[in-house]
Amino acid sequence: MAWLFLILAFFTGPGLLESSSHVRLVGGPHRCEGRVEVQRNGEWGTVCDDGWDMNDVAVVCRELGCGAAIWTPSGVIYKPLADEDQKVLIQDVNCTGVEENLIQCEQDEDVYSCSHNEDAGAKCEFPETVQLVGGPGRCKGRVEVKHKGQWGTVCKAGWNLSAAKVVCRQLGCGRAILTQRCCSKSTQGQGPIWLSEVSCSGKEADLQDCPSGLWGKNNCTHDEDTWVECEDPFQLRLVGGESKCSGRLEVLHKGEWGTVCDDGWGEKEEQVVCKQLGCGEPVFVSAKDRRRFGFGNGRIWLDDVYCSGQEQSLEQCRHRFWGHHNCNHREDVAVDCLEHNPDLLGALPADPE
Repeated sequence: MAWLFLILAFFTGPGLLESSSHVRLVGGPHRCEGRVEVQRNGEWGTVCDDGWDMNDVAVVCRELGCGAAIWTPSGVIYKPLADEDQKVLIQDVNCTGVEENLIQCEQDEDVYSCSHNEDAGAKCEFPETVQLVGGPGRCKGRVEVKHKGQWGTVCKAGWNLSAAKVVCRQLGCGRAILTQRCCSKSTQGQGPIWLSEVSCSGKEADLQDCPSGLWGKNNCTHDEDTWVECEDPFQLRLVGGESKCSGRLEVLHKGEWGTVCDDGWGEKEEQVVCKQLGCGEPVFVSAKDRRRFGFGNGRIWLDDVYCSGQEQSLEQCRHRFWGHHNCNHREDVAVDCLEHNPDLLGALPADPE
């Protein structure tokens, strides 16, 4: 079957095949990481990881317009898992690494002895296409977007908090807390004003996924540049354990570490914490056992946390307002996660020299 793909690609040309084939990454924190899925004849299915390597990931990253290939994770670490009824559509993918699309690589559609436990994954660099400039830190400032290799500003016309949410999420910052018309002369942009009339729902992964006016076509001036402020990036850690995967849970807010109250806390919340820390599945910790991690002091930041288990970050779970609780430190949450299973995750990238 693999030789048939090569013959088809030669005689029909890549354009015809591209129109009937697509690729996407599912379940990851952004569009450039996740379980690999391909579309064949209008049906989305997974890719078997037999022979899957960095050359194959490089082609997926290129096809999706992402950055460089980083590594080849197992697709099963991305939740929710593929549905049992979903097909594994291709296996034995063998790219040289220079192809523009996965369909151009040697591959076999006659899939056998390959279950969803062998789904392939891919992780690519997330391309830098938006930034906040001129503020105190990378999470506050004038909104700029990159187009044709050049940074330019965004006009406030049509802009709202939903668009600010997309920017904050894309930059890996916390929640959007302010958006306003910019700027003083010292913080105004220079050069092109790339976008105006940006209309986001707030759920987009990338600002460029939001409808907008034509690039560079507007009547705005730099007096109308957009300013956005996000909370600092959400961080958490486990303290007092033997590794980063066990201990008393603490979250960072307004530059100060604080604990989480155990009201309503359960397995789904623990799953999100373990996933966010890059650890394995959670292990039950009794009230007696968690005492070995010690009690916190200072702020209790979160209470009544509720997760579905599918979130990539605890920040995405519902909770009371920061600092609002009816707890004491004897109710601090402790979490114990398994360490990574290397057979599950595939080969990690080598540390840079």
